[in-house]
Amino acid sequence: MSAFVFSRLSILCAIFYICSITLFPESVTAGITRHYKFDIRLKNVTRLCKTKTIVTVNGKFPGPRVVAREGDRLVVRVVNHVSNNVSLHWHGIKQVQSGWADGPAYITQCPIQTGQSYVYNFTITGQRGTLWWHAHISWMRATLYGPLIIYPQHNASYPFAKPHKEVPIMFGEWWNADTEAVINQSLVTGAGPNVSDSYTINGLPGPLYNCSAKDTFKLKVKPGKTYMLRIINAALNDDLFFRIANHTMTIVEADASYVKPFERDTLIIAPGQTTNVLLKTQPNPPQTTFVMAARPYFTGQGTFDNSTIAGFLVYDLHNLPSSDNVPSKNLSIPTLPPINATSFVANFSNKFRALASEKFPANVPRNVDKHFFFTVGLGSNPCPKNQRCQGPNNSSKFSASVNNVSMILPTTALLQSYFFKKSNGVYTTDFPSFPLVPFNYTGAPPNNTNVSNGTKVVVLPFNTSVEVVLQDTSILGAESHPLHLHGHNFYVVGQGIGNFDPKKDPAKYNLVDPVERNTIGVPSGGWVAIRFLADNPGAWLMHCHFDVHLSWGLRMAWIVLDGELPSQKLLPPPADLPKC
Repeated sequence: MSAFVFSRLSILCAIFYICSITLFPESVTAGITRHYKFDIRLKNVTRLCKTKTIVTVNGKFPGPRVVAREGDRLVVRVVNHVSNNVSLHWHGIKQVQSGWADGPAYITQCPIQTGQSYVYNFTITGQRGTLWWHAHISWMRATLYGPLIIYPQHNASYPFAKPHKEVPIMFGEWWNADTEAVINQSLVTGAGPNVSDSYTINGLPGPLYNCSAKDTFKLKVKPGKTYMLRIINAALNDDLFFRIANHTMTIVEADASYVKPFERDTLIIAPGQTTNVLLKTQPNPPQTTFVMAARPYFTGQGTFDNSTIAGFLVYDLHNLPSSDNVPSKNLSIPTLPPINATSFVANFSNKFRALASEKFPANVPRNVDKHFFFTVGLGSNPCPKNQRCQGPNNSSKFSASVNNVSMILPTTALLQSYFFKKSNGVYTTDFPSFPLVPFNYTGAPPNNTNVSNGTKVVVLPFNTSVEVVLQDTSILGAESHPLHLHGHNFYVVGQGIGNFDPKKDPAKYNLVDPVERNTIGVPSGGWVAIRFLADNPGAWLMHCHFDVHLSWGLRMAWIVLDGELPSQKLLPPPADLPKC
């Protein structure tokens, strides 16, 4: 080949590569750096016939989609133009050696103050699938959230046939009131907070709510095609059942980890969780429009938004009139499980299994270095002197805890305090590994429901294999709790109803193909056992993803120490790390 021809080919290849980046950003070679600019701004948005000012990213609600490939580096510059302090969390990203970019306020960073900015800089290592980003301070994530989609590496494929189209579906909650005022009032009075006014699908309430027919999500499809729905539950405080009338879904992924496919016509998804499903459309549908619907699963004793959100699955049939304006009458809403269908939730949860293939192995720790038993549930704090409280018995304040410790957020970020060895007065390392006072966790609650309050952590040497049994309690009512672990995925090796039996239950663990997740629902009146390898140095929050329980203190933190190799050490903080 002549030098001239070789040169011409090189130029053509370069032009093709540049065009592919410009026209098809999702198809470029892995390992590139992708830049995003997030401006936190106020915007007037109208829902339910009411206009309110909300906090947004780039004026969008829900926020913009972040797209990358496994192996890419994401650089997201966040500029705060509002009066609220803000921090963002990249939910499910492991943040290997980049804990400073994890985002929970006062854990890995101080919040970004008004007029300030911060660059979240991290590489996506060994992950692909559907995750999401959201605010991680107070209740700001009510409007600050969006999808985070990670495609496989270039030239890699899904472990299933490529779908015709992929569509993010984000469930959320809409509040006519200011959510910051709602939670602040609750913390002052000690009572449970008011509930949302509607649920949303991709920010839209749909036809079952007041004057919202025009604000309805419509998924337009073609007959005989397969669509991948990237389902994300961004609701503040509710698990949700979801169903599409006359259609079944094949679940293929959970929390950005592939699972053995299984079919269901109804799924349950907890706040924080993501679920990818394949929807195969009918080749000859009997009608053009089908209702998709979601409503809450609730087992507690407080108030909740007992309503149903609806959208439309609309077939594009060229021989029929345009279906842009879909009538809501004469369409049946699919039947969903009862509000408190605990057995349905348990059966659905037990169906999840890891692929456990050669390419996607289930690396569950077989030998455990550290065992922990954590009770999770509600409790109370005494009412301050000379104040009237509206919590339990109208004489105390609602609280929530792990092993009866309700976590108080420090005023200096934990990670910063740990890295610079200035933990004195910020946190202590005596978080209890087991309940200090054992009791019948799912039986009659003890007379004393008061919790202790503090900022306590568990310290783990690098590469420690960990098992945690998370046990729900009946104190102030048994309730499902979606627990989320930052900085790591974990394997769900066992779960059950009632009190965990340390002599009998471990024998039933699944150590072959347990599902890998970052968020798991602790069963109402039951337990779940998880295992993970503490191989990511830093300070990592574990908490309930019901924001009301998070605000009441249902959270704790792990500090994972550095390993010996340079690749096993937490890197120094960036120069623009926000200050408290």
